[in-house]
Amino acid sequence: MARKKKQDDGGGGLAPWMATFSDLMNLLLCFFVLLFSMSTVDTEKFEDFVASLQSSFSIFEGGSSAISEGELISSGVSQLNELNDYINNMGTNPDEESDINEDTMGKYEEYKNEQMLEQSGMLGDQLEDQLAGAGLAGNGDYDIEIHTQYVKLTINGALLFNSGSAELRESSYEFVDKLGDVLKNYSDYKIEIIGHTDNVPMSPNKKFADNWELSQGRSLTVLKYLIDVKDIPPQKLSSLGKGEYEPIASNDTAEGRAQNRRVEIKIYNELSQITN
Repeated sequence: MARKKKQDDGGGGLAPWMATFSDLMNLLLCFFVLLFSMSTVDTEKFEDFVASLQSSFSIFEGGSSAISEGELISSGVSQLNELNDYINNMGTNPDEESDINEDTMGKYEEYKNEQMLEQSGMLGDQLEDQLAGAGLAGNGDYDIEIHTQYVKLTINGALLFNSGSAELRESSYEFVDKLGDVLKNYSDYKIEIIGHTDNVPMSPNKKFADNWELSQGRSLTVLKYLIDVKDIPPQKLSSLGKGEYEPIASNDTAEGRAQNRRVEIKIYNELSQITN
């Protein structure tokens, strides 16, 4: 039987597996070059690079196609929408990186403040409804303001305290008791109690040397009432005295001084407690 003659490869050809291996190495090289180029080249250069890869190695043939500007679609794998936006977000120009970061942070802060203000608005509406339900609405004894981080409840100081005193007036107990019942619903929130006075110097006495100490004593009185009488957990309560140094009206008139004598209760919204 005649033997089949082996095909002569000339002695200088490559083994078939080496061609496959060479193609694989080329593809891997292109892949890593592509990743590196994402952070260093602009969009136009990137598109030129993709076109070069497609014509040289046909990496998009059969399985993928490149369409429009900066959009890659791979059948059955994944999709990158608006690749130009993606590259811009990553920062295509190192010299502009700081500007991009500042712009991004600015947009984040704006969005965060919008969300916190919206939450404070809902918190304020809820608080107002609960105060009304407790029978404290429409008497002019308090005012509610909405701020980005908190809802501020401002209480007329004359309702709570006599002149120069940090002890609650007997006539104020009903108001403070109902207010405490409402604030118990917010025991998981950070609550800050701040005392304020007018700028009329007080006569030094055994308890308070000046308006600063008086304002601190008044805020502490309200805080202790909420803890001792209404059983509100003290972990998220704090008190502070501002004296005469944050007026909301002119101290030149009796009406203005009366407005400045006040106690503020700030209820911080949940987002402010997370982001701060």
